[in-house]
Order: sequence, then C-alpha cells, then structure tokens
Amino acid sequence: MNTFWSGKKILVTGGAGFLGCRVVNELYLRGVTSDQIIIPRSKECDLRFRSECDRIIAGVNIVIHLAAKVGGIGYNLAHPAELFYDNLVMGTQLMEAARLSGVQKFVAIGTICAYPKFTPIPFREENLWNGYPEETNAPYGLAKKMLLVQSQAYRQQYGFNSIFLLPVNLYGPGDNFDPVSSHVIPALIRKFVEAKRLGQPTVEVWGTGTASREFLFVNDAAQGIVLASERYEGGEPINLGAGMEITIRDLTDKIHKLSGYQGTVTWDSSKPDGQPRRCLDVSRAEQEFGFRSQTTFDEGLKQTVQWYEEASKEGLL
Repeated sequence: MNTFWSGKKILVTGGAGFLGCRVVNELYLRGVTSDQIIIPRSKECDLRFRSECDRIIAGVNIVIHLAAKVGGIGYNLAHPAELFYDNLVMGTQLMEAARLSGVQKFVAIGTICAYPKFTPIPFREENLWNGYPEETNAPYGLAKKMLLVQSQAYRQQYGFNSIFLLPVNLYGPGDNFDPVSSHVIPALIRKFVEAKRLGQPTVEVWGTGTASREFLFVNDAAQGIVLASERYEGGEPINLGAGMEITIRDLTDKIHKLSGYQGTVTWDSSKPDGQPRRCLDVSRAEQEFGFRSQTTFDEGLKQTVQWYEEASKEGLL
C-alpha cells in the first residue's frame, strides 16, 4: 500500500458513478481495502442537507468530493437553477462538515465550465477569474467554482487542507448515454449507433461544428485525482486534461466512421455551440504531482464506441 492511504478512512462522494467507480478502483490498486472506503448513495444520503453531511463525515480522514449534478447543453438550458443550487449546496455543506470533523484533506473536483467564455488557448489556471463563463454552462460552472473560493478561504483562516482540481470533459465506457442529460461524446455515439440500427438516412447534430473541446479518458482522470490526493498540498487550482483539442465537426467525423454508419450528417446551426474553444495547459499537474494522460484519444474513443455497441445489443442501457 502507498503509505499515504494506510490506516485512513476515505469518503468518496459519487463513488458509484462514472468517474467515482474508477477512482475507487484506483484506490484498490494502491492497496486500499473496501472497509477503508465510504461510498454514500444518493438514495440514502442527500448531501444538500447538513445533517446528512455530518453523519457520513464522522471518522473520515480524506474526502474526495466527486458527487455532482451534470448534463450537456440541452440539460443545462432546461435546469440552470437545479444545477446551481444542488452543486453549490452539496459542496459548501460537505466542506464545512469536513472542517468541523477534523478531516485531514479535502479533494474538491471542479469543472472546466468554470473558465471564462473567451479564455486564451490553452486555458491556464491563472486565467480562471478573467471573465464570465459561457452562458449555457455558467450556473453549473460558477457553483463548482465556489468550491475553490471556499477551499482557499478555509485554508487561509483555518489552515484547512483542501485542494481544487479542474478536470476537462471526461469520456469512456460506462458514460451517461441518456439522450436528455448526456454530454457530447456519448450523445453522438448513441445517435450514430441507433441511426445505423434503425437504418435512418441522416443524423442531426447541434451547432455548427466549429467549437472545439478537449477530452480526458475517465481512467486517466481517476489516476490524476488519486495522484493529486497523495502528492499535492497547494491552494492553487490545477487543470486535469490531455492537452489536446478537437473540433466538434472532427469529433463527429470520427464517431461517424467508428460506428460504421453509412448515412449523412446534418448540422442544426440554430442550436448553441457552447463555449467556442476548450484546451488546457496541463503542465502544472505534471510538475506538481507527476500526472500525464496515458490513453490516446483515438483509442479511448474506440473503446467507448465498442462498449456502447455491446451494451445496447445486450439490453443493458
């Protein structure tokens, strides 16, 4: 076992989710045992209530706060108030409970949506406060960004050891493929695979395709979070990404080919593109705790498409 984790109780909120289960597995690979890890389930524990946070935090040494309410552009437009309130209150209540309980380290997970709409490429952590986030993401992005404010304020006043990570868009097998709330990669994969199965002549994609995104394979993100938990003690935010950039049009072309769909693509330019560009400077993560992504985008995308094809055939979705 990595000695950092020895004898510690670890609370992983969202630990049964897409990213969380990978973080938990990464902990197991480091010798952490199941009786050291607490994974609260949303049906049994509502983190928006302080009493619930107090209950699950008792006896915990390390908190990795992954729980969040998230969605793609369509979901963001339909649920801005819920995304703001639920994410803000969960993080605020949990960190205060952790401070009062004497938690040794709090690992807060933010979002790339916290960056200003027009951030110079690549996104550097020092640019985080230089403008308002892209409008469709702003309520979610700002709610998560308040975790950074809280982390730094608690460090300054209480000496509380809280770190703040900014992961870019994640993807991989087991992602959320729900057509209402999914992000761009699973949404596109579902569209193309279903269009192929049903013999549909065309697939419609939102926007113009000119916006760009960066994507990080979920297993790599989990490794980065665990490395930061072990090795990073600073108060400044740190990007977690792959240091790559791809336009939505090129992403669509890749998924089109990987799915084997033979029809055409049409673009609905009346729908929003979201933030114009996203690409991170990932040098600080490598310097501070030795993290670099290991999975190439083409390989990760291939694995994700194959997983969805198999899962949909077997009726698992």
